[in-house]
Amino acid sequence: MTDPRPVIAAVRDGRGLDGPGAALIAQGLADGSVSDAQAGAFAMAVLVKGVGVPGRVALTRAMRDSGHVLHWDLPGPVVDKHSTGGVGDAVSLVLAPLLAARGMFVPMISGRGLGHTGGTLDKLEAIPGYRCDQAEDDLRRIVRTVGCAIVAASGDFAPADRRLYAIRDESATVESIDLITASILSKKLAAGLQALVLDVKAGSGAFLRKSESSLRLAQALVETANGAGCGTSALITDMDQPLARSAGNGLEVAESIRVLKGEPGALRDLTLALASEVLRLVGQGDDGLADLLDSGAAAEAFGRMVAAQGGPADLLDRPDAHLAPAPVVRPVPAPEGRIAQIDVTALGHAVVALGGGRVRAAEAIDPRVGLSRLAKLGEEVGPGRPLALVHAADDTAAEVAVAAVAAAYRLGEGGEPGPLVRERIAP
Repeated sequence: MTDPRPVIAAVRDGRGLDGPGAALIAQGLADGSVSDAQAGAFAMAVLVKGVGVPGRVALTRAMRDSGHVLHWDLPGPVVDKHSTGGVGDAVSLVLAPLLAARGMFVPMISGRGLGHTGGTLDKLEAIPGYRCDQAEDDLRRIVRTVGCAIVAASGDFAPADRRLYAIRDESATVESIDLITASILSKKLAAGLQALVLDVKAGSGAFLRKSESSLRLAQALVETANGAGCGTSALITDMDQPLARSAGNGLEVAESIRVLKGEPGALRDLTLALASEVLRLVGQGDDGLADLLDSGAAAEAFGRMVAAQGGPADLLDRPDAHLAPAPVVRPVPAPEGRIAQIDVTALGHAVVALGGGRVRAAEAIDPRVGLSRLAKLGEEVGPGRPLALVHAADDTAAEVAVAAVAAAYRLGEGGEPGPLVRERIAP
């Protein structure tokens, strides 16, 4: 079969999507034999009718197999994590070296910032010399010798998704759970994983703010990934407040280094929870995980990864010498009171407006800017405790950000934070 129209019609009529049909669509997306009109019609049919779990599995496998798929021969499990994005979410920078210190191998293929959320690659590129683009031979060498690498996806991975991603945006089909699931998993599974843990955010700083939407996506991802042969579980986690105390690329790297050296807080707690999930998936216990942070073993793995990818060998010892400070630092004053509510998305947009994110894809990022010492729910603020510190390139940008951050916080009664992990979705 070489004509995609019967496949599109089957989905349109509610008859689902089988393996051969998914392969035809995915290969046609990759090589151009499926036209933009046909791709848009397929995406709309999936949005309106759905394809169910078997169809999602078939589409995910077909999109994964539309390009290069890595295969590994390593003396330990090959694992990874994916987050749906949040503010102050620097988990990847701590989790990858933590798992490497535990004997896992982590070929983490990450992305850039999207909307109000930060991107792992943008954070790492705040480190002078760090190279996210690595040839496959170099990726394999780094993963084998260090245990982890955090890199950008090459054009060889899941080319069908790259095309369909753009079509979804143009055809108003972005919100399809089936297409979101296949998009996320086709790229991740092309890395040749044995286990994957998913961090699905819910709350005011998440793309899917409502818990029921996050639950639906998490269930679809877990069902599909396991159906495609990769052991996967998910945690639905809180994004009603920033995860870390910092938001902004260089600032989050600095905070991650402190967590790797044993600093307590929500970033550490969630990293340990996700690491425990990975170990459960590969049949291991999670005893001793926290010790790998407290002893410095995870920090050493991070330092080796940074050096292997072109960064300074002494980053852990002298982070302030390598992570450039912003020229202007301003407190965000607050009246005396208690933090009752935070518009986390607004905080993310404030970082983007400072230059810490992109409005258009070609824009450069200023790694120096962002927010630090972010107040969290239930905490007391006042003249001696600002809402945050703004790190800006100039006075004008700082003034705008101070106003935006102040508007994102509401003081009043309550404000007790909910659980960091709201729910676990198991295979």
